[in-house]
Amino acid sequence: MNGTGTGTAKPLLLGVRHHGPGSARAVRAALEEARPGVVLIEGPPEADPLIPLAAAEDMRPPVALLAHAVDEPGRSAFWPLAEFSPEWVALTWALHHGVPARFIDLPATHTLAWDGNGNGDSDGNGGGAGADGDRGAAADTDVRVDPLRVLAEAAGYDDAERWWEDVVEHRGVGKGDALAPFTALEEAMTALREEYGDGGRERDPVREAHMRLRIRAAQREFEGGVAVVCGAWHVPALRRRTTVAADRALLKGLPKVKTDMTWVPWTNRRLARASGYGAGIDSPGWYGHLFAAPDRPVERWLTKVAGLLRAEDRIVSSAHVIEAVRLAETLAAMRGRPLPGLGETTDAVRAVMCDGSDVPLALVHDRLVVGDVLGEVPAAAPAVPLQRDLTRLQRRLRLRPEAAEREVELDLRGETDAERSRLLHRLRLLGIGWGAPAASRGSTGTFRETWRLRWEPELSVRVAEAGVWGTTVLAAATARAEADADAARSLADVTGLAEDCLRAGLSDALPSVMRSLADRAALDTDVGHLAQALPALIRSLRYGDVRGTDTAALAEVAAGLAERVFVGLPPACVGLDADAAEEMRGHVDAVHGAVGLLGDAPAPGHGRLRARWQSVLQTLCARDAVPGVLRGRSVRLLLDDGELAREEAARLMGLVLSPGTPPADAAAWIEGFVGGGSGGGLLLVHDERLLGLVDAWLTGVPAEAFADVLPLLRRTFSAYEPGVRRTLGELVRRGPGSRGGTTTAAAGAPGFGPGLDTARADAVLPVVRLLLGTDGDDRETSAGLVGVAG
Repeated sequence: MNGTGTGTAKPLLLGVRHHGPGSARAVRAALEEARPGVVLIEGPPEADPLIPLAAAEDMRPPVALLAHAVDEPGRSAFWPLAEFSPEWVALTWALHHGVPARFIDLPATHTLAWDGNGNGDSDGNGGGAGADGDRGAAADTDVRVDPLRVLAEAAGYDDAERWWEDVVEHRGVGKGDALAPFTALEEAMTALREEYGDGGRERDPVREAHMRLRIRAAQREFEGGVAVVCGAWHVPALRRRTTVAADRALLKGLPKVKTDMTWVPWTNRRLARASGYGAGIDSPGWYGHLFAAPDRPVERWLTKVAGLLRAEDRIVSSAHVIEAVRLAETLAAMRGRPLPGLGETTDAVRAVMCDGSDVPLALVHDRLVVGDVLGEVPAAAPAVPLQRDLTRLQRRLRLRPEAAEREVELDLRGETDAERSRLLHRLRLLGIGWGAPAASRGSTGTFRETWRLRWEPELSVRVAEAGVWGTTVLAAATARAEADADAARSLADVTGLAEDCLRAGLSDALPSVMRSLADRAALDTDVGHLAQALPALIRSLRYGDVRGTDTAALAEVAAGLAERVFVGLPPACVGLDADAAEEMRGHVDAVHGAVGLLGDAPAPGHGRLRARWQSVLQTLCARDAVPGVLRGRSVRLLLDDGELAREEAARLMGLVLSPGTPPADAAAWIEGFVGGGSGGGLLLVHDERLLGLVDAWLTGVPAEAFADVLPLLRRTFSAYEPGVRRTLGELVRRGPGSRGGTTTAAAGAPGFGPGLDTARADAVLPVVRLLLGTDGDDRETSAGLVGVAG
């Protein structure tokens, strides 16, 4: 074997590019030729006990070695490996041939302690994109030399990836020249290190000192020769003559942290450089294809592309594939390349299969060039108890982690979907964002949920972090919810947490959350805060039965909170400026909607609360010190609930629009009554008396005051639908039958008839009753339905 001056058999140094299929093929050929007695690989030595798992039947790359600090799981680092990574090829070759394998890079115990935030370029921060990659070291802050880019520029290429394809990926490994690629790469790296020194990699001397010590130890321990697979950048340093004492001196006093290590699934997307991974590549899917294709890689690749496009209902025939292959080969010849690369195949696909469009080409890039492959690790791999419980739940609920984003519709009336929902909500409470809620399509029922699921490798770190809360998902989520309840800063935070606990089915955490909620509600005197908290509580109470959760404690807290809102709201609405009044209107709307839900809930005292709320609204209507926007809103809410007759509403509007009221106050009252997206435009369309009052007032506003009220009026009426605005304009243009004095529209006015057509109304009553779920024998309800239908 080629050597260094160590006094023993000289090691075979195989410098590689991390995640390079050409390097992987060359490593395999070199190991087959040299047949070493031990294989040493750049990586954390703590992972040595995990090496046998690489040969397990259920191990599927891409995977990664994950190291995390035991006392601070968020401090972590990854060492990703793909099927076409030279390190993975070396591992599997050693296991297949019964040859010992060892990792020799700086231990993770130092790597994690060295970096302040625990993130080495193994998980994406820093790392050379060239022939080294430096995946295992912590990120250096200095600008680092990219060997691949420097070599490409020296060869006259403006694209480093294209140069690498031409000189490595498109070069076959012939008989008798298995070591030639490594010899050439070592010469290039030696020249670069003579020129640039350490190239800005401050920690490389320490890492390389540790690797030299491990190589010496292996030479003493094993016979038959030592093969070392490492980043090509390190080869000149490992070849350098140094003393054991000098290397040990570099390692003296390094910080340490207790570390755990395991295998975790990885994804092609996280191998991509676009994800921020320092040693990433532009096209993991393409490189995987080059490594796996036994022959004719371009033809096989374009056949894959055709299959993908056909699956997306694009017309692609075998003739398209043949023509695309010819075009790719022609482009390669014109560009002086030995074989078509990714650039040539992409150009051929765009021209032949995509009709020159980049839209389907983006799909090809996403699904094939990068790919959405998610690796698998054996069940025997070490894992925190929480991870094991999560894996068990994922299998039992048939909720498989996938790298590609997918949408899942859940029907909470089914036990399996209800358990899936509870699992996803519990994980969100733990900060494990596997799923994100999405708007349901085609249904607004409370028994449906839609989730967007996507598993990212970093979630393994989040699971390890959440392991401090418990050994199962249920226990950890319960403990985390109780801790969050104690640490919550605002009443709204606690009410949101209560809603989350109900969704997650954390009945054991609810007492602590309810206690914290009651304490904060008792101490918070801000009516706005109380009004913000009430809707979330009542939503949980109203829809809790869908999930089968116990809401008795929540009902008691909600009733007490509602009473406090009712008592404090009238005085809180006095003397507000315009902005504060507008904000308070939002609170009034929210409380009104919440009480509407609460009134139908099967809990004691709710009917009384609804009556109390209507009393509060009547109080707000009558107080002159309350801003007009709130008085108008209160009148409208009472009118909509049937607690105020139309004649009384018209009387109150007439009073506020009388000449004695300042125009600005009157405009604010109108904004509260018919503005804010509350359907006020339709109310004016179908009640000509109210329209007449507004029209009469508007035409009587003095010219000097009109400029002041115009912005508010424009905001009010511009929010109406175009059809509503058009109908109102027609009504005003034609003129009602009697300005503010009758309820009958003028003959021929759009939208109005001469009277109620009871026959047409009776025809739709059964359908309306079915939609509303009312009893057909209820006379009062039937009368109301006739009014709606008319």
